[in-house]
Amino acid sequence: MVQWSLVTAGIGVFAATCGAILGWGVFPWMVHKKVAESVIIKQGTPQYERFLALPQPLLFKVYIFNITNPQKVQEGELPIVKEVGPYVYKQFRKKNVKEFSDDGTSVTYTQQQFYEFDGKASQPLVESDRIVALNMQMNAFLQVFERELTDIFRNFLTKFNRTLDRTPIVRILKRLLDRIRGKRKSVLQIAENDPGLNLLMAQINANLNGVFNSPTSMFVSTTVREYLFEGVRFCINPTGLARAICKQIRDKGTKTIRALDDGSLAFSFFNHKNRTTDGVYEVHTGLRDPEKVLEIEKYDELDSLHVWLNSSTGYPSVCNMINGTDASAYPPFRRPGDSMYIFSADICRSVELYYQRETKYKGIPGFRYVTRGFLNEIGPEYANECFCVDRLVNVTKKKNGCLYSGALDLSECIDAPVILTLPHMLGAAQEYRKLVKGLEPNLKKHETFIEVQHLTGTPLQGGKRVQFNMFLKPINQITLTENLTTSLVPTIWVEEGIALNQEMVNVLKKSLINTLAVLDIVHYTLFIAGIIVAVVSVVIFISQRQKRVAVK
Repeated sequence: MVQWSLVTAGIGVFAATCGAILGWGVFPWMVHKKVAESVIIKQGTPQYERFLALPQPLLFKVYIFNITNPQKVQEGELPIVKEVGPYVYKQFRKKNVKEFSDDGTSVTYTQQQFYEFDGKASQPLVESDRIVALNMQMNAFLQVFERELTDIFRNFLTKFNRTLDRTPIVRILKRLLDRIRGKRKSVLQIAENDPGLNLLMAQINANLNGVFNSPTSMFVSTTVREYLFEGVRFCINPTGLARAICKQIRDKGTKTIRALDDGSLAFSFFNHKNRTTDGVYEVHTGLRDPEKVLEIEKYDELDSLHVWLNSSTGYPSVCNMINGTDASAYPPFRRPGDSMYIFSADICRSVELYYQRETKYKGIPGFRYVTRGFLNEIGPEYANECFCVDRLVNVTKKKNGCLYSGALDLSECIDAPVILTLPHMLGAAQEYRKLVKGLEPNLKKHETFIEVQHLTGTPLQGGKRVQFNMFLKPINQITLTENLTTSLVPTIWVEEGIALNQEMVNVLKKSLINTLAVLDIVHYTLFIAGIIVAVVSVVIFISQRQKRVAVK
């Protein structure tokens, strides 16, 4: 009996040792190897099919700021806004692979996006709802015109000839001068004659009716569908100088403005994104280094942007760096405390996501990541003054040209004076929040976050949340703006994200989570049972030995 106790104790120790080796050595290695193989983008694999078309659509939610006091704003009051939404769209993404690199470590593709209104998720809201919102196209035109004129007058001694050749708005200026003076005069002559400049702006003011459909305020009454996708029409049968202005607007090629078949123009926030590609991507396939899978190596055949300011040496600044994935998926093997990047072509920049905590989504464990200060930490004190493009005239900003905390000027990114903030100006400086009424910032509702399954990098739920705003201010000689108080007007905020559906949850559980659970059962059963058997056997051995000693 004593010998059998020693044998069973040995078996217990052996089982516990096997459990420890399997649970903390073999099983993790097997899982790591299996995941590493499964995430590689390679033709003929399930991962490749998921890469070509996301297995479920992303959710694209739009919240619109309805202006409740448009006439009072025209008289000098601050705008009062009321959020309306969400208007929910399903966003489908389909990739068209152009080529793999010779060594198979990168793949180049374009990606089409398709938007489909989800009436059920949007209830009781519908796309035909009417809203009163900022007249984006008119406000942008006036501010761009003002800015380009300011640039011309500020730099005419050194840049006049180059500006004349490359700035479309100058061709309008020439036409205006013809009408005002009967012959063309130089910018230098205009600069020396303030009444001439006033006449120039007065001519623009007189032709706003022909360009923007006889506006009575800086706001427009339209439908949600028109504002977001179908387009708010303007330049309808213009004549004279208004026709020349419309031609220059069309020729400038701004993304959010398109020409219609009848010759008119239409502004919309997202029509240019629907059924179109957003650039050429080259990403890592994960071959040889799974932890780099889907990280963007080049965008539009360049390894850095040419949007923001660069250093005097000509090297790309930190602002122009392209880092991370496109946020549809993430590299595997996440670790607590690490961070990761996403790149968004819509805002022309990369954003860092920081580890926050462990989480669980429908029984699937993962890590939660959030942004931290990517709009609040901008300026020379953060070594990223390259974001301070200083393209806005007569607005609320710092003396060094940077905007106050929580705001980013996208003028160089989307060719329009649009200001990026978090929804409801969450975390933005008081200098901006005091310029509008009706905002209700809420960290839980308005911060960007993502929860990922940390082993595979599969997104579980989350959303990129940003808001688009525009300054509204008086502009010299423009009647519609003469009584305005400078304000930063929110237009819309969007959430682009995912909540893994039950079908994909089941797939992930079947392929990984359940397997991990079984391996854990085997691991701990062997380890704990082995220890119990060993301990019990040793106790029995000692007990039997003591009895034998007592009998003697």
